[in-house]
Amino acid sequence: MLIEAVGGMQDIGRMHDIASVLVRHGLGDMVRRFGLADALARAGRALHIPQADALARLEPPAQTRRALEELGPTFVKLGQILAGRADLLGPEWIAELSKLHSRVPPVPLEALRPQLREDLGGEPETVFAEFDPEPLAAASIAQVHRARLQDGRAVVVKIRRPNIHEVVEADLRLLARFAASAERDWPALQPYRPVQLVREFARSLRRELDLANECRQAERIARNLAALPEVQIPAVHWAFTHERVNVQDFIEGVPGEDLQRVDRAGLDRKLLAQRGARVVLKMIVEDGLFHADPHPGNVFYLPGNRIALIDFGMVGRLPLKRREQLLQLLLGLVERRPQEVADVLLEWAGDRRAGLNLEQLEDEIEAFVDQYHGVPLAQLHLGQMLAEVTQVLREHHLALPPDLALLIKAFISMEGMGRALDPDFHMTAEALPLLRQVMTARYQPKAIAQRGWSLLTRTLKVAQGLPEDLSRLLRRARHGQLRVGVDIAHIRQVGDQLERASSRLSLALVIAALIIGSSIVMTVGGGPTLFGLPAFGLLGFLAAVVGGLALLRSIWRGFRGRGLDEE
Repeated sequence: MLIEAVGGMQDIGRMHDIASVLVRHGLGDMVRRFGLADALARAGRALHIPQADALARLEPPAQTRRALEELGPTFVKLGQILAGRADLLGPEWIAELSKLHSRVPPVPLEALRPQLREDLGGEPETVFAEFDPEPLAAASIAQVHRARLQDGRAVVVKIRRPNIHEVVEADLRLLARFAASAERDWPALQPYRPVQLVREFARSLRRELDLANECRQAERIARNLAALPEVQIPAVHWAFTHERVNVQDFIEGVPGEDLQRVDRAGLDRKLLAQRGARVVLKMIVEDGLFHADPHPGNVFYLPGNRIALIDFGMVGRLPLKRREQLLQLLLGLVERRPQEVADVLLEWAGDRRAGLNLEQLEDEIEAFVDQYHGVPLAQLHLGQMLAEVTQVLREHHLALPPDLALLIKAFISMEGMGRALDPDFHMTAEALPLLRQVMTARYQPKAIAQRGWSLLTRTLKVAQGLPEDLSRLLRRARHGQLRVGVDIAHIRQVGDQLERASSRLSLALVIAALIIGSSIVMTVGGGPTLFGLPAFGLLGFLAAVVGGLALLRSIWRGFRGRGLDEE
């Protein structure tokens, strides 16, 4: 099974590394449950296992976080994504995975030179008027160096780590195989669709590896935010930008996490919080393309209470239909309309509604929304409400659509930054006017006319192709090629049960024939004997006994399996 999971010799080395890390970090919970933490700690010290005493007592979420950090960029990014999935994980896991960081030791410039020469067309010291060999920041995928163009413009050069692409691709192959195995062998995980989760994660991570794609996304968002002069997105210098390196303007501002410098610079915290919320809401609700990782490290505050956003490696996309659902959900939460919230969640559940207790889910959502009845708008925490809604989904074994997980993560991050700037900041108060404005705009005559025209053109296109479709259907019917597939739930299981029943019946008939035949042989004289009895008759009885025991064992296992299924 291990060889099947690995799927080829190319990933054996990486598989060994992953297994080693998981083994090192996977003992804490087990030894604690068996009361062996002290024994393991003593054994670790005796065998000189580093930090064995501490590892033996770590909680599973902490074990997992440390393992992911040690496994490298793919797994760190996966953990960061999961930190925003309250619909999949409990609060203790979310809190621990939120501590994941991508800060790693930088790569020496000499190790980057061959790649830079190929991408820039020369040594960085000659391409740029100035180039700082010491990195400004280093993360798991890339590191950033300060530089100055020949015209004197200050820029940052973002360089992808050498060979990181090969490591990430090997990790993604292994994750895809493990997800498929988990979805096949662990029915409890199927509602969460691990294969789809890994597929979406792989798509996002591959986009992040392409540093030129990051710049394309930055420019798209800059165009969308052009009407907001209080926002700055660094300009891209395409002459030096490729898949493994990009060059953007250097942002001279106050880092988002340095609130003391914000005060020393005389900036208005309240205004910064309001403007930050307005930017995020516009990206999400109006544009459908948003910065999916707006943590303090990716935000700078500029003179004039302006805001700069950097690092667009991780962006989220929301199609129009999803934005409409989001508007309905947010307005339902803010204006305390539980039925609208329930309708959206059930629509997100899609084909997974078959096994749901819909009445119980609607009752829980109504109770959840009703608890905020009468609470002043200024006291509603929109990010917290969204997180609690996803917990309701998790309790009913439902998972959010992948594009919404990044959105909720962005909401919670921005609301946290807003409250750090201004303890009286309320995302709900900032969101409600924009939500109502966008919803009202949807019902303006021009918007209704556009949607009507779009629907009409799609209908005419379907009608235009209908004669050809009917003709093709009739041709197949005339030639006997028309087939109708009926998918009946559990049909394979029923077939297996019938096959087992027929096998048992056949075995019972054979046993009966052996008993009757052996009885006849025992009454006939002559022939070889065994223990004074006719040998063939005795052997027939022995075969009947063995067959009877096998039949009883099969029936007993069938009863046990049915009992487990009922439990």
